[in-house]
Amino acid sequence: MRSAPTILHLDMDAFYASAEQAAKPSLRGKAVVVGGLGPRGVVATASYEARRFGVHSAMPTAQARRLAPHAAYLTPRFTLYRDVSNQVMGLLRGLSPLVEPLSLDEAFVDLEAGGAAFDSGSAREVGERLRADIRRVTGLSGSVGLAVSKMLAKIGSERAKPDGLVLIEPGTERELLAPLPVRVLPGVGPATGDHLRRAGITTVDEIAEAGQGELVRLLGRAHGTGLYAMALALDERPVVSEREGKSVSVEDTYDLDIHDRVRVRGEVARLAERCTKRLREAGRSGRTVVLKVRRYDFSTLTRSETLRGPTDDPAVVREAAARLLEGVDTTGGVRLLGVGVSGLADYTQEDLFAQAAGERAAAEAAAGAEEPAPEGPAAETVDPVAPAVPEERRWPAGHDVVHAVHGPGWVQGSGVGRVTVRFETPTSAPGRVRTFRTDDPELSLSAPLPLVEEDSGPDGG
Repeated sequence: MRSAPTILHLDMDAFYASAEQAAKPSLRGKAVVVGGLGPRGVVATASYEARRFGVHSAMPTAQARRLAPHAAYLTPRFTLYRDVSNQVMGLLRGLSPLVEPLSLDEAFVDLEAGGAAFDSGSAREVGERLRADIRRVTGLSGSVGLAVSKMLAKIGSERAKPDGLVLIEPGTERELLAPLPVRVLPGVGPATGDHLRRAGITTVDEIAEAGQGELVRLLGRAHGTGLYAMALALDERPVVSEREGKSVSVEDTYDLDIHDRVRVRGEVARLAERCTKRLREAGRSGRTVVLKVRRYDFSTLTRSETLRGPTDDPAVVREAAARLLEGVDTTGGVRLLGVGVSGLADYTQEDLFAQAAGERAAAEAAAGAEEPAPEGPAAETVDPVAPAVPEERRWPAGHDVVHAVHGPGWVQGSGVGRVTVRFETPTSAPGRVRTFRTDDPELSLSAPLPLVEEDSGPDGG
């Protein structure tokens, strides 16, 4: 292990909710919950103001509404979050060639590999400068942990939240870890945690005291040996470059179980289209198509098919997903569908385009050219977190709009043929609220506005 705290872990604070507050002046300092708003929706992120009421991520939205009925409930805007994430990751890549994103809002950085830091003093200076740069470029805050290993750096960023920095000095790791619960260690989930608790082990210090032999007996050789090393603050895992992404996937949860097999096919086809769109946006291709189906009884099935080579062709992915679906029993209803592509590469196997055409012709001949999805409004792309609304334009809560007269704003809510819009921007004062018909020709959805004006602040390096 290294001797200086030159591994950095960045975790953006309440990322989705903080981005929404930055974009919407009227919501700053108020409780904001981002997630699915339907009967089966779950919370993706809650602002710190909402967390005071007990709201947290992965909680059912219905429960969150009971705890915080006056909070603002918004559907996610992943276009905005990806744009901000790209800005943050760009700052990280300026520090080192070894950046390992864990999600849109979280990443490890090897400062030593980039020559950015070599001891505690230089590492702290880099961390503080990074936090200032993130706020200048995005208007948001992030928490930073610095340590000699990935495990300890992540623990540091958790202790730094919100909007802080914690540097764990070399030599103090065992003392820091000892009183912490076993769940703080990588690889200890609910099942392993319960298993250890039944054996009388609840803290990291008790893992160390139990010894490697006892851990191996309880958890098996690989898991037990690794966990014992972690308890001794020994973590040799390297920071892996972001080019090592494993998969791209999309999924939708439906407010009502889907029983119509034709509609299931149509949903899978649309998910495949969205998945390949993300692949192309990332400049990647993949060779393994994965289908995920969660049925009415919460049982979840996954099926996969490996192609002859990597592809980003929507037709290839769509047809592979359709073949996988044919082997899945959806009797009783489906509550969630997902399509993913793994085995990622930076190139495309060109002959797969010919494969797609051939498989299309064969499928049409065998099935009488059956349409994969109904035509008309029902064939439009389904938002992953908002219920389908037939025969009228949908206005997801929190999404951006522009009006021909009143300018840019965002959707506060909609229903019964009306949509309520608050007209404000990230750089304006809190704006006025107006209500329109959902079919108003002067109102339309629009792209998110930048959270920070491009020319604000000094030129950065």
